[in-house]
Amino acid sequence: MGESEPKRTYLVVIDDSPEARVALRFAARRAIKTDGLVEVLAIVEPQDFVQWGGVQAAIEEEQKLRIEGIVSGAVGEIMDESGLKPSIVIRSGEPTKVVREYVGERTEVAALVLGAAPAGNPGPLVAHFTGSDAGKLPCPVMIIPGSLDDERLEQLS
Repeated sequence: MGESEPKRTYLVVIDDSPEARVALRFAARRAIKTDGLVEVLAIVEPQDFVQWGGVQAAIEEEQKLRIEGIVSGAVGEIMDESGLKPSIVIRSGEPTKVVREYVGERTEVAALVLGAAPAGNPGPLVAHFTGSDAGKLPCPVMIIPGSLDDERLEQLS
């Protein structure tokens, strides 16, 4: 890869779910093995409550601070495990739209890495990008089972 070419980037959408942390660990291991990078995308969803703008802004700010804490904790774990320092991006909006737009803006994103819940509904992003939006992104979508332990993650990454 030439000096001017961007490194392969694994984009992980993170929330406070255990499966998102599994996806982040998988992406970090892949990035290390492929001399790539990890970007973490956290999304602050808009609130439906709009009657009082000040209250809505406070709720959204509280949600943003909570997400920043989750991301910091997850990224800290990855840095401790791998030495990799992921970049963190926080965006506001409807999650599937934010992910689609973000991936569309970033040609260096080699894969969107999502964690699937180990039981029941796999999660709204997994359901969306493997359902109605399957095949429409400019990069592959990697679905990482949330039930994988560290040993299996290492084998697969």
